[in-house]
Formats: sequence, C-alpha cells, structure tokens
Amino acid sequence: MAGWSGPAGPYSAGMTWVREMAVGDAAAVSAVRVAGWRAAYAGVIPGAYLDAMSVERDAARREERFAAGRAAGLCDLVAVGADGQVVGWACCGPRDTPGDGPGAGEVYALYVRPGLLGRGVGRALLDAVHEEAARRGWGALVLWVVEANARARRFYEAAGYRADGGAQSEEYAGVAVREVRYRRVAGPFPAGPGHPSDAL
Repeated sequence: MAGWSGPAGPYSAGMTWVREMAVGDAAAVSAVRVAGWRAAYAGVIPGAYLDAMSVERDAARREERFAAGRAAGLCDLVAVGADGQVVGWACCGPRDTPGDGPGAGEVYALYVRPGLLGRGVGRALLDAVHEEAARRGWGALVLWVVEANARARRFYEAAGYRADGGAQSEEYAGVAVREVRYRRVAGPFPAGPGHPSDAL
C-alpha cells in the first residue's frame, strides 16, 4: 500500500505526514490511544477503567496482533509531525456485516494526541482513510462513536457522516456506554465551512 502525505492546516510549523503504520510504531500508537481515551471519555467512562489503561499492555497486544490484522485486511495509519513523532492513529478495514451490502468499509479507530486537537491531524488521518476506501472500492464507510462524545460527532458530521439509527452499548467497569452508528458514501471531504479540521 502506498503512503500518503499532505498538509494539515496550522499543525506545527510544517506538515503532518500520514503513512502506513509499522509494527515499531506500536508503543507510540498506544500512547496516543490511551491519552485519547482519557481525554475524550473523562466523565463518560468510569475513571477507574481509564486509570487502569496501560500503554505497555496495549502496545504488547498491538504488536502481537499486528500481522493478523494485516492478513484480515486492516489498514493502520499514523500521522507524523514535522519532528518525526507519531501524533495520531487511525484504523480502517472491510466491513463484513449482514445487511451492509458489498463493498462497505469501517473506520474502527481514530485518535489524536490531545494537545493537538483542532490542529488538523484528525482531518489528515480521515482524509487518508477516505483515499484508502476509494482505492479499495468501498462504496460506503461506517463507524461507531460514543453518543456523549459531542466533539467527535461534530468532526464526523463535518466530514459527511450521518447517524443512521444504529445504536449499541458497551460496558466499562459496570457502566453501559451508548454508541451510535454513522455512515457516509465514500469520497473526498466536502468543501466549504464546517471543515472537519475545526474539531480534530
């Protein structure tokens, strides 16, 4: 798979480059994921669960499952800042759910280092996901987002995603957290105001 690169608004003094993740990025990706969870879900997911999250354990699982994920068609992307540090991560792959029709993909994860929210890193990652969707011929993309995560919902809505009525709950430390499903037709970001870089 070819890599991607592109500007991401005012992030740093240079560019945010998006490339395919390597297994050696596991620790950096896990650090972004754990920090992203703690920032996004504070007050939504119990603090005890968030506090117990471990970058080291997450990285070990990620390294162990990396090859299997590739074999299953997952695409992991990292956003890298001008200093070469990983500042964001996204994962997408084919969706194999009855009723979705052929050629659908799913955005399984997208996280940005919390201190860089609103700087265009998330937009660069999601743009690369959309390019990958087009390359693979996916006609639609779906994702699940925590219902209470208003910032993420604004981000995806600005990128053309819409809630399609699907809902589910995941349990964390005995607390049920509701998620809603979003869907969009594959393609580039919509132009005009409300650009998704405003959120992530």
